Amino acid sequence: MSHAEDHEGTRRDFLYYATAGAGAVAAGAAVWPLINQMNPSADVQALSSIRVDVGGLSEGTQLTVQWLGKPVFIRRRNAADIESARSVDLSELPDPIARNANIQGDVPATDENRTLDEAGEWLVMMGVCTHLGCVPINEAGDFDGWFCPCHGSHYDASGRIRRGPAPENLPVPVAEFADDATIVLG
Repeated sequence: MSHAEDHEGTRRDFLYYATAGAGAVAAGAAVWPLINQMNPSADVQALSSIRVDVGGLSEGTQLTVQWLGKPVFIRRRNAADIESARSVDLSELPDPIARNANIQGDVPATDENRTLDEAGEWLVMMGVCTHLGCVPINEAGDFDGWFCPCHGSHYDASGRIRRGPAPENLPVPVAEFADDATIVLG
């Protein structure tokens, strides 16, 4: 083998690698717009977190807000609501899991694990029935909580399913107090 043939093989290898590299870069450049278009738009990102003024909400009343296209119930409970929710025996619950996005893991569905504050005055949860996605009615049903008239699901004062076809408790979204009168969802 001559010295010239040895260089020819090296040039050929270089051309193969250069062509493959250029092809990979071109394929990546062609595919990137397709992948990037799947990211949420600016208006969706702006709605991923909202601030709700709850300063005017009196004890025993509820505010319903739209967040990510779904209703969210924000209830400022009175002492009777808190007492009735905290006196429930967990063995009576069809769904024993809290379904609280603010707490890691599958914690028990105690009222303390579902409320936004330790006192239990503030309850924030998604207002969508876990059976077929209907919106339950406030202060209705057999447990003084929420009632879904579409298929007869009854929720208690803590948003836990007590009777009916719904398989799970109403979920608690990611929420926190920004100050004494503002709750941040998301």
